Amino acid sequence: MSDPRAHIMPVYAPPSEVFVRGEGVRLYTEEGAEYLDFIAGIAVNALGHSHPKLVEALTEQGKKLWHLSNMFRVPAGEQLADKICARTFADRVFFTNSGTEAVECALKAARKYHWSKGDEERIEFVTFTGAFHGRSLGAINAGGNPKYLEGFGPPIEGFTQIEWGDHDALDTAVTDKTAAVFVEPVQGEGGVRAMPEECLTGLRKLCDERGALLIYDEIQCGMGRTGQLFAFEWAENAQPDIMCLAKGIGGGFPLGACLMTEEVGLPMQPGSHGSTYGGNPLAMAVGNAVWDIISDEAFLAEVRRVSGTVAQGLKSLADSHPDKVESVTGKGLLTGLKLKAAPKPVQNACREKNLLVGVAGANVLRLAPPLIISDEDVREAVGVIDQALSEWEMES
Repeated sequence: MSDPRAHIMPVYAPPSEVFVRGEGVRLYTEEGAEYLDFIAGIAVNALGHSHPKLVEALTEQGKKLWHLSNMFRVPAGEQLADKICARTFADRVFFTNSGTEAVECALKAARKYHWSKGDEERIEFVTFTGAFHGRSLGAINAGGNPKYLEGFGPPIEGFTQIEWGDHDALDTAVTDKTAAVFVEPVQGEGGVRAMPEECLTGLRKLCDERGALLIYDEIQCGMGRTGQLFAFEWAENAQPDIMCLAKGIGGGFPLGACLMTEEVGLPMQPGSHGSTYGGNPLAMAVGNAVWDIISDEAFLAEVRRVSGTVAQGLKSLADSHPDKVESVTGKGLLTGLKLKAAPKPVQNACREKNLLVGVAGANVLRLAPPLIISDEDVREAVGVIDQALSEWEMES
């Protein structure tokens, strides 16, 4: 019998487990083995697996209408955009299928805005080391990771990357040619690093002074993951001009969005941008259900509470394994342990003990569980990680 994986492009290296069913914070294999999911499809399944309200929304819409394209109005999309704009800085929303597409929309909108103002030389973007903004050519150039750029031709003009936390370099980099500063308030792939709140406020001030736009990539850290609806909301006077969303906003259904102010969005007129599938009826039905749950303040308060339990648990692990754990990193339920060696062996050991976690950067064991986890789930996960760390024989 041929290998069923033979015709899948080998850009991933998944383990042997095959999951066939999910319920809440648990996943189940073909053989019925149960796993505690603390990575949630990389921060995507914000409400866990098979959430009844999401299943109901998708099922009901699936009986009616799947696809129209944006040749025609999608009332549920108009409804979701109205909810988003009523709750956020934004006045305009463009729905996409993914985070990468939201990033591409943001880059185009920023350049188009300055072009409309007669500032045609403002085409440059300032980004930060450790950034991850997606896998398209534009997105990998924004991210600047040499590993992701290798083999795809010369770097695209217009991206200046500075060291995370280097304020002097930032001050120098933002010039009269800068279209926007582009940043994740909490980095995901780059090592689960939270930008200090005062730095987000400082970025807003700097962009205002220099005439540049401020773009946030909250694809991974948004939609309640830090305990606020959006991570930048922890800071004062730090709202962006443009923001990219995906992952949690669809609760597992492919959905992204690019949010922007009225002024920035005004030049984006018919013909400026588009998407065949973006904002389709199925995605909009699920998106409305997700938004109604996660944007509720009582829900966010519970995320903040359980985030405290996670933080305490990770701190206890750092205290118990000082020879292996450097620090606790991240914010809310996008967090983890910065280890003193590559974390893959610990991730694998956790999976062998039926706990699913991720890795990030060079040495971070990443946790991005569903936002619906309980204290009991946290204790179980911390216990497994404790065992995995205890058994881990670091290479000298």
